[in-house]
Amino acid sequence: MHTQRHTDQPTIVLVHGLWMTPRSWEHWIKHYEAQGFRVLAPAWPGLDGAVQDLRVDPSAMATVGLQEVVDHYAQVIRSLPQPPILIGHSFGGTVVQLLLAQGLGRVGVAIHSAAVKGVLPLPLSTLISTWPVLKNPANAHRAVMLTPKQFRYAFGNTLDEAELLVAYERYCVPGPGRVLFQGGFANFNPKAVTKVDFNKPDRAPLLFVAGSADHIVPAKVNKANARLYRKSPAVTEYHEFAGRSHFTVGQDGWEDVADFVISWVADHSN
Repeated sequence: MHTQRHTDQPTIVLVHGLWMTPRSWEHWIKHYEAQGFRVLAPAWPGLDGAVQDLRVDPSAMATVGLQEVVDHYAQVIRSLPQPPILIGHSFGGTVVQLLLAQGLGRVGVAIHSAAVKGVLPLPLSTLISTWPVLKNPANAHRAVMLTPKQFRYAFGNTLDEAELLVAYERYCVPGPGRVLFQGGFANFNPKAVTKVDFNKPDRAPLLFVAGSADHIVPAKVNKANARLYRKSPAVTEYHEFAGRSHFTVGQDGWEDVADFVISWVADHSN
């Protein structure tokens, strides 16, 4: 679909989401590198390790919060010679929104983004998906692992059983509950980490990508999030893929999403 990019193309920074590691981007990294991009996929603080090791001992991530994650990526971005392209999935999409609000990045893409403060829709499927963590306040200080059944509902509801088990074993790790509590209760916290200036006039272009079959972040949540930016003169666009689950960056057809994203980025990069 796309021709080879020049080696002087800007750097892409990929931001993974909750219950994932940078491995979730493995296909995208190769895909974009083959087009001439330099691709960085840093881990969240405490998640820099092999999937199986993190499952055995998730203590390093147990109390990591969203601000620490944002600060970590901000440090990475500021170390680069030029503003990068930012692409985030799930809570990584939230991080991308917060980074753009700081004036970081030349263009941003939020894929199936967890909501920021001010997004009001709270679908039942979101509550079911996040209940394994939110049901116990003590989980705000723990890293919580999903069971295969919970992973199927939240991430892989469009996968068959064999695909689901492969995805679960290869990608799923415990997630710091603090991040989910911060995101889930942001609308009740005037100082929420996920507070964004939606009217910022000089914010870089931002694309929301949603999937019609996503349980944990249904498309209506992403659509509502995108609408909050409507008064800003900065570019904000929304695109929905039919039949895509929350595991969209890894499920069959991920190339369609990756190609759409990089084509949009090329059209909106400064």
